[in-house]
Amino acid sequence: MTDTPPGLSGRKAQAARNDTLILDAARTVFLRDPSAPIAAVASEAGVGISALYRRYANKDAMLASLCADGLDRYIAAAQRSLESRADPWHAFVDFITEIVDADVHALTVRLAGTFTPTPELGALSEQAIALGSEVFRRAEEAGSFRTGLVFNDVAMILEQATAVRVADPDRTGTLRRRYLTLQLEAIAARRPRSRSDPLPGPPPSDSELGERWIPRS
Repeated sequence: MTDTPPGLSGRKAQAARNDTLILDAARTVFLRDPSAPIAAVASEAGVGISALYRRYANKDAMLASLCADGLDRYIAAAQRSLESRADPWHAFVDFITEIVDADVHALTVRLAGTFTPTPELGALSEQAIALGSEVFRRAEEAGSFRTGLVFNDVAMILEQATAVRVADPDRTGTLRRRYLTLQLEAIAARRPRSRSDPLPGPPPSDSELGERWIPRS
């Protein structure tokens, strides 16, 4: 969820709350269907279409804002990892886990190719790649990874982990942690945990695996 800036009151506070409401609604709508019209966001947010157009000139501007928010979160997570006192492997694990928990990578992948990126997004993307690469490089130099792993593999790990989604958001988070744990064990040069340690949460139930086949109303 996008936080409302502190220290605001009156109309500015309400505008900030509306921005949060609209971006959260847009995230929900476009994760479900990137081709959805902007009117679907207004309906999800429970605001008039005019409230959206006061903030965003068109759908592309809204999508760019969503992607910028995701890149900002990625950059912040990478910076926290680089500033961490943890050893390089655990700093890398913390970074990857934060990105998966924030659910920003799933949206970025869903929106890729659906609008024309701005120069500002390009600059944010370059910064994100540079910082993420540095997190990876430190772990690599510490001998944390199995032979052959490269930074571009991390993007696919994130994509696979964030593809996990069930109806209950809390269960989605737990299942993502479960399979991210398995993925991290697979790429580690040394076994990072005992195989007798329990995986996060129970495995998906038959009903959770089957719910994706139920048509949405």
